[in-house]
Amino acid sequence: MSRFPLRRIALPLVAGASLFVSQLTLAAEALNFGIISTESSQNQAEQWQPFLDDMSRELGRDVKPFFATDYAAVIQAMRFDKVDLAWYGNKSAMEAVDRAGGEIFAQTVAHNGASGYWSLIITHRDSDLESIEEMLARADDLVFGNGDPNSTSGYLVPGYYVFAKNGVDASTAFKRTLNANHETNALTVANGQVDVATFNTEGMERLEVIHPEKAEQLKVIWKSPLIPSDPLVWRKNLPEDLKADLREFFTTYGETDAQHEILEPLQWSGFAPSSDDQLLPIRQLELFKARARVANDDSLSADERETQLTDLDARLDVLNRRMETLQADADQAPTTAMIGQ
Repeated sequence: MSRFPLRRIALPLVAGASLFVSQLTLAAEALNFGIISTESSQNQAEQWQPFLDDMSRELGRDVKPFFATDYAAVIQAMRFDKVDLAWYGNKSAMEAVDRAGGEIFAQTVAHNGASGYWSLIITHRDSDLESIEEMLARADDLVFGNGDPNSTSGYLVPGYYVFAKNGVDASTAFKRTLNANHETNALTVANGQVDVATFNTEGMERLEVIHPEKAEQLKVIWKSPLIPSDPLVWRKNLPEDLKADLREFFTTYGETDAQHEILEPLQWSGFAPSSDDQLLPIRQLELFKARARVANDDSLSADERETQLTDLDARLDVLNRRMETLQADADQAPTTAMIGQ
């Protein structure tokens, strides 16, 4: 009997066994989930672990949290494939999309159903400061707690609406400027170590639960326009079947009472589908901020200023047209998710 028929049978068996082993190996690979540092990693670990445990069970693989001391470290980890997906703010998500091969696939839904949250400027309740105008007029006598440079509500939004629109450089206007996460900013204001600081409504709600006595020491002197809910970002080079599993997990999570209980410490009720278009308002803010900076830059010649402003206006026009298109599509199909929902 010829050995070749046996060989023809053996080769598919070997190939099939190899495929089976590779599939088992893939299934055993852990997913690294990046979590931006809005407060201490110890606090965040307690909030996130039950959710990550559920994700591990549903996906059939370990899901490991990746904590870092600042937002940039999570972005860099995604850039070098050390993080597979991550929870970001809009500003840090934009950096991940533009520089780390990321792609938005979902966004959080607040526990109260809100489609976003708000940036705040806070001071101590005993402070005589009552407005942004008063703060800016007395800035050279105040210590200011700014946010992480990659934070949307802690840095980008107040950077435009409070400072750029008023022609003020926050890094030089104050007696002293510090950068920290939301929780640290709130606590240092409450403790009288910082005069004014950036914060947000989500952080305030959480502070009222975990440190109510500190929350009572705070006073809000400015509230921003609505900021789109936080995005979930994955690496674009993840396998398509894994993306499908992740999309299914996130868009259906929160349907049971047990899942609602797990999401409650995170201040969410679930997740909604999203895309990179969620970043359009954030990109507008960045360009508006850049435009204000160029327009007030006395070191530029008239020609240099005009060239840069023309370029920025053209880029803004592209964003505006894209947003108008999305708005028109949403008007024709009311069930389509709007930017910021």
